[in-house]
Amino acid sequence: MARIDVSMPQMGESIAEGTLSRWLKKVGDEVRRDEPIFEISTDKVDAEIPAPSAGVIVEILVQEGETVPVQTVVARMETEKGAAAVAATPDAGPSAAASATAATPAVAAPPAAAAPPAPAVADDGGPESLETRLRTKSSPLVRKMAAEHGVDISVLRGSGLSGRVTRKDLLEVLEKGVPTAAPTAPGSPIAPSAPSMHAPGGVAVEDGPIPEAWPGDTVEPMSRMRSLISQHMTVSRRTSAHVTSFFEVDFTRVARIRAKHRREFEEATGQKLTYMPFVIKAVVDGLKQFPILNSSVAGDSIIYRKEINIGIAVALDWGLLVPVIRNADDLSLTGITRALNDLASRARAKKLSPEEVQNGTFTITNPGGFGSLMGTPIINQPQVAIMGLGAIEKRPKVITGPDGEDTIAIRTCSYFSLSFDHRIIDGAAADNFLAYVKRQIETFPDGAP
Repeated sequence: MARIDVSMPQMGESIAEGTLSRWLKKVGDEVRRDEPIFEISTDKVDAEIPAPSAGVIVEILVQEGETVPVQTVVARMETEKGAAAVAATPDAGPSAAASATAATPAVAAPPAAAAPPAPAVADDGGPESLETRLRTKSSPLVRKMAAEHGVDISVLRGSGLSGRVTRKDLLEVLEKGVPTAAPTAPGSPIAPSAPSMHAPGGVAVEDGPIPEAWPGDTVEPMSRMRSLISQHMTVSRRTSAHVTSFFEVDFTRVARIRAKHRREFEEATGQKLTYMPFVIKAVVDGLKQFPILNSSVAGDSIIYRKEINIGIAVALDWGLLVPVIRNADDLSLTGITRALNDLASRARAKKLSPEEVQNGTFTITNPGGFGSLMGTPIINQPQVAIMGLGAIEKRPKVITGPDGEDTIAIRTCSYFSLSFDHRIIDGAAADNFLAYVKRQIETFPDGAP
């Protein structure tokens, strides 16, 4: 028998830790190679992690709910001699678990010999302490965020390994408005930060009193995903100047086109044809006409995105994910339908890779699927706008005929809401965009998708 380690994988270049949310197997269970054995949650995606080899789980080292750095050994397995005794590689993603065509798991080549690192030096010229070196060795994403906001990571006490500052810690610091050091030129001395109102472990103290549980109440800790959603939504509200506009859109023409071609389309493609691909197509055309809606704010600059990557909010039993249709402007209605259905199904099965929930430039959410008429969605940072689609339903409407006479007709309608960042988008631009999307849907060409 051979014993191998199963490690916490790195689910993306900028992710330094993961939360083991659920064990799918227990000690003594036999598993097949590539069979999911545990689930993890990061700030980007939830995923099932496969067994690196066939064997028996003999030891579990990390319990459900624990957050550990990548490469931490979470379990050990025993395999038959000669089996592929390789642990889950640190950069393995959930796409490896989801791939049904992969015959064998990738095996990492042995690392090349590296030159010994130069001794770390503190600002005063003396050697840096081990704790300081570990704390400032945060992920590239955290270091970039800290630099953009003028935060000196070395003065923070994070919740990661040896006080390492995680993305969650930094978001909490920025969210609470804790005074931070101003950006300095390389080599300049860093001004001391004002004392921060932090609880032990680097967690910011909540504003206002914390409610207490009463007799009979049930108290449950937030899941990793719910905690991150909470942080992201709060940060977004404090970052962007939110304004929301509403338009009523007539889907009668699209409904007739969909009914006319639906069976033929589904038989030819094997894909279910919903209203959403029509909406995405109209939004993509609108973003081409109004590129300010497809941008981001970087300090005093505006980044106009060349790519049009549409994020689609998918409600799950355990939270919310926003998989991204990359380069949606290059796709036909059929291509959009395929991409949409594939991402949504794999999101529910926890088979998305980190790259598939990153780099969106505009988001669409569909609360209408639950019967909601309209809402005021929160912008998905660092984007500057998000569109909500209300319930699509039949309503009585006043229609003016060719002869100028008004009549009451039954029309299939929906309310669209657009939340936009008023820092860079004025109401006229937002409303013109929505009017364009409305016009595209109401005049959609009648042809096979």
